[in-house]
Amino acid sequence: MESSFYTNNRNKLFSAIEDSSAVILLSGAAPVKAGDEFYPFTPSRNFYYMTGLDDENIILLMCKKDDITQTTLFIARPDPIAAKWTGETVSADDAEKISGISDIKYRDDFESSLSSVIFNKRLKNVYLDLENRDISCSTQAIKLSERIKSGYPYVNILNVYDIIAEFRKIKEPCEISEIEKAIEITKKGIYSMMKNAKAGMAEYEIEAYFDFELKKNGVKDFAFKTIAASGKNAAVLHYSSNDGITGENDLILCDLGAQWHYYNGDITRTFPVNGRFTPRQKEIYNTVLEGQKKVISAIRPGIEFRSLNTILIDYYEKALKELGLIKDKSEVGKYYYHGVSHSLGLETHDAGRHNEGLLEAGMVFTVEPGLYIEEEGIGIRIEDNVLVTDDGCRVLSDDIIKEADDIENFMAGKLK
Repeated sequence: MESSFYTNNRNKLFSAIEDSSAVILLSGAAPVKAGDEFYPFTPSRNFYYMTGLDDENIILLMCKKDDITQTTLFIARPDPIAAKWTGETVSADDAEKISGISDIKYRDDFESSLSSVIFNKRLKNVYLDLENRDISCSTQAIKLSERIKSGYPYVNILNVYDIIAEFRKIKEPCEISEIEKAIEITKKGIYSMMKNAKAGMAEYEIEAYFDFELKKNGVKDFAFKTIAASGKNAAVLHYSSNDGITGENDLILCDLGAQWHYYNGDITRTFPVNGRFTPRQKEIYNTVLEGQKKVISAIRPGIEFRSLNTILIDYYEKALKELGLIKDKSEVGKYYYHGVSHSLGLETHDAGRHNEGLLEAGMVFTVEPGLYIEEEGIGIRIEDNVLVTDDGCRVLSDDIIKEADDIENFMAGKLK
């Protein structure tokens, strides 16, 4: 990604905030896992969206006073001893090259710089990313907000999360390219699983083919923990232990994704472990696939996001009656109990209230209908990633096979 992308994002943010304000964004830090072991670090996505930097404990300070803007990065001071143990942190030159920010200081200068800015510029507001999904936890940003409010009680603390989330809803072409790269690698992993799956294998053995393909293609992290669920395990939406043994006539539902430069693919394919659908499996599979096609055909700017799920449920009311599963619409929820879409981008469930409002060109989200019939040992979900265009949509993952006959032919070596 060019530094101009991050510069443009910061300029949009400057335009959106009030005058006499500062914005502070923190890259974050990896929490302790056990003893001296830490969880892998991943940067705050809003920080990354504004800087392109993914080192721990970097601080972005943006100030706007009388429509004059100033942007400063606070990075770690070089530590030759620490570098021998954990590697070098980002240099000032590299930080400037990546982010497009020329004013680089060291992190131990942050508090004095912030105090100077608030006092000398007589700031009224400080914006922080105060997203928090657990009232019992306190994030770095929340702790910092409490300190600022204690030292400067006349300053208003405002939440910048919703502002940035609105920006992130609409993807730029460079972001779409990153998502497409993640999808391309995800496809390779899925095909490797299909080629190598055999009845009697453990779910984690089939999963391992996906893992290897991603590593081979330079992927550093997964979009989320891979789901490789066979038989009745596939009726559990977020099943991820992947330690079941596949049976001769099992389907395996694989919900997975590569992450590329922090942008995610999120694809689900369901295929028969032995390479052949049973007639009942194919009947249900084609029902799900038809439902997906109906939803995708409705996608265009201006329609309600929530209407996509309504379209699917209306279709399922008739289709599930024909399958002999339900008698009326109120029973659909027994076999389909999640939404059909969520936003996709720097997070697998991307920022913003993705289940509200109208579709706009530039949005990227999933379309993932499913049916889960635990009593028959069948769980099927088919998920693709879709970009809303000016006059409709484009399925970014359209070349990953999903027709039942194509899957069977591919697994039999008849389709490349």
